[in-house]
Amino acid sequence: MGGGDEQTVWQQSACILCECNCGIEVQLDGRRLARIRGDRAHPASQGYTCNKALRLDHYQNGRDRLTSPLRRTADGSYEPIDWETAITEIAAGLSAVRDEHGGESIFYYGGGGQGNHLGGAYSRAVLATLGNRYRSSALAQEKMGEGFVDAHLYGGHTRGDFEHAEVALFVGKNPWQSQSFPRARIVLKELSSDPERALIVLDPVVTETARIADVHLQVRPGGDAWCLAALLGVLVQEGLTDSAFLDERTTGAEAVLQALRAIPVADFARRAGVPLEQVETAARRIGRAESVATFEDLGIQQGPNSVLCSYLNKLVWLLRGSFGKPGAMHLHSWMAPLARYKIDSATTPVSGAPIVGGLVPCNAIPDEILTDHPQRLRAMIVESANPAHSLADSGRWREALRALDLVVVIDVALSETARQADYVLPAASQFEKWEATFFNLEFPRNTFQLRAPLLDPLPGTLPEPEIWARIMRALDVIPETTLAPLRAAAQAGRLEFATAFLTAAGGDPRLAAAAPFVLYETLGPTLPDGAQAAAALWGLAHRCAMTYPDAVRGAGHEGEGPALGEALFDALLTGRSGITFTLDDYEDAWRYVRTADGRIALEIPELLDELRALDASAPGWTSDEFPFVLSAGERRASTANTIIRDPAWRKRDAQGALRIAPADAERLGLLGDGARARITTATGAVETPVEVNAAMQPGHVSLPNGLGLDYPGDDGRPVTTGVALNELTSLTWRDPRALTPWHKHVPARVEAVAG
Repeated sequence: MGGGDEQTVWQQSACILCECNCGIEVQLDGRRLARIRGDRAHPASQGYTCNKALRLDHYQNGRDRLTSPLRRTADGSYEPIDWETAITEIAAGLSAVRDEHGGESIFYYGGGGQGNHLGGAYSRAVLATLGNRYRSSALAQEKMGEGFVDAHLYGGHTRGDFEHAEVALFVGKNPWQSQSFPRARIVLKELSSDPERALIVLDPVVTETARIADVHLQVRPGGDAWCLAALLGVLVQEGLTDSAFLDERTTGAEAVLQALRAIPVADFARRAGVPLEQVETAARRIGRAESVATFEDLGIQQGPNSVLCSYLNKLVWLLRGSFGKPGAMHLHSWMAPLARYKIDSATTPVSGAPIVGGLVPCNAIPDEILTDHPQRLRAMIVESANPAHSLADSGRWREALRALDLVVVIDVALSETARQADYVLPAASQFEKWEATFFNLEFPRNTFQLRAPLLDPLPGTLPEPEIWARIMRALDVIPETTLAPLRAAAQAGRLEFATAFLTAAGGDPRLAAAAPFVLYETLGPTLPDGAQAAAALWGLAHRCAMTYPDAVRGAGHEGEGPALGEALFDALLTGRSGITFTLDDYEDAWRYVRTADGRIALEIPELLDELRALDASAPGWTSDEFPFVLSAGERRASTANTIIRDPAWRKRDAQGALRIAPADAERLGLLGDGARARITTATGAVETPVEVNAAMQPGHVSLPNGLGLDYPGDDGRPVTTGVALNELTSLTWRDPRALTPWHKHVPARVEAVAG
């Protein structure tokens, strides 16, 4: 696709291994990603990448790539079939389920891996046509507790300006490894080395970020809520809050302050396992800072009191008035929101699980299938996701998938989930198609990158937008007689097309529901360089321009009304290194507050009740049978989710060793080279090599994410490397409110395995 001498031409793309999607440049050698470097022209990453991006050829050229649609046979094996047969049979199967049980019985999981999102945009047309109601994604096993809190406080998602923050607080977060904001390691080094600034970490592990912190609040596992409450107690009881901000910009502050005045700070610090002096030092440093930015992550979001911890974390910066100014926290624009930040009372039809942000909690999905309830789920479409490996209790998930009437998986490889499917459709890789990411989370400068393909699709594969378009054609809902006038209008020009499209959609509800497909079929073929899949962005660009016109113009895009949307869309199409699509002034953060009165609503009564209840309890969820706390899914230098299935990409810690404190290793006889342990939970047991590591507290062990995948060995037979974590986790070991799994706090037993 690149043209010219592939050995010397650098082509722009992006890393796909985390939400940052740092800009990269690639040199090809045939179909191999021969050289990779950071793209200095990328407006967010500015040439930065971590070490993991340099190994993306292991993803692109994995030996387990699929090159033909597969259909399950009567004996459980798979046979290759042609695309026409696959699409025809899938469309017929989905229609049959809809006609017999209703479209709401068809469930959708996925919508994008890390940076693989355009397919999710086009899936919506098919799902709307079928009458789908329920859907989920990885966000629902990670971020829905935080989403619940965000919806109540201000109706949106916040992100910190760590580049300029005087104090940065990371709660259950190790950005040295997990990144999550632009140029993470550079920013961390700047924070750590500046005597006028402070880096504070709250984490039970001495992580790479904790090692360079000014203050490390090393809580005992599960003690986060008590530590955060003690921190807030110091702020309130020593008068370190911003009273003017609370009076002028918030509601419900007095109820929050009253609850925090009652916190027994010294006792809570003791229960959390943190010296009182450290809690006071951290609180007083926060209390005198001009700006505070915080970042919470799975360390608290997948552990005890997770929703309460999210609330307490946000109160740290809210009580300091650290919003809408340099170095503070901010709400931000979206090209397309990843979830709905609304207070929702909807529940699932079988188990009554809460639907948060429009998503069904992942831990509730098998219960919506494995039942004789008349409204149970009957079919499932999985796109660019692997729930049978990545979600809690893989055994239960396999059982649930096998119980469905129809399972369709769209993926680049025969994943653990695909092996339970009736049909598997092979997708083009993320470097073989037009692709984008909707993780647009920054303020005041928010960026977006539409990535051009580096290579043609591997023969036999298709980009997801084309797969969804073929299913829509087979469903035969939008006739050619409806599309033909729009095709003609698109040929005449985009402004002409806009008039025709809006008129047609206004008169035909089917067109509005199937808008991504209609755009793909009509506008798409007119886009330059074969960028048909970018057609869905045309509507999003116009919506963005209408929603944030001042910020879009602030980013350098010119025009009024529809002309501004067209200018933004043109910039998306041509900005190979990505573009800034909105640029705000800091005070504009208040425009994004979605409460009725424009104030931040601090009081969440049910969470204040949980805060008060802490006084009558203490951390402790282990037992004599399971005395250890297992953190299932630690991010390490050698792991990156499961996007790269080829284990050869890892240069160190190839098997993903169990990390254990020296004292525990000595007591259990796990010292010495080659030591192996058996780790057992209520759900399962595995054997693993051991790494004795002083970063761990006694009683706390960890296993890394991203392992336990089957991959063809040199002889073609599958080999599994490392531990598949969700053979050890439970669907019922979860937060009672958001149902997020307690993956970071799994009671376990550790025993030495005799050599």
